[in-house]
Amino acid sequence: MKKSYPSLSVAISELQHEGFTEDFNLVADGIESKALKSTWEAGDLEVVKFYRFEGMTNPGDNTILYLITTSDGKKGLLVDNYGADSGPVSAEMIKKLQIDHDE
Repeated sequence: MKKSYPSLSVAISELQHEGFTEDFNLVADGIESKALKSTWEAGDLEVVKFYRFEGMTNPGDNTILYLITTSDGKKGLLVDNYGADSGPVSAEMIKKLQIDHDE
């Protein structure tokens, strides 16, 4: 895994080649994979790393790419807009996705 990537699309492509192949979506209590028709609660996943991407001119283009592993061995990516309201998310999931600015 690199320390940084020039763009979100490059990061996704390279990380998929490294085995992070599942496409995760944020749901109220955790994440889901529509392809696998499975969900995992916050306690069943680990955020391995994250990358922030900031839009050049539009603050609405800011995103975070999370690398996630699940308790049953699935590896995938979660792309989330930060600062955007994505609906209700559990306190445990918010804590799981908390960004440590010392990283």
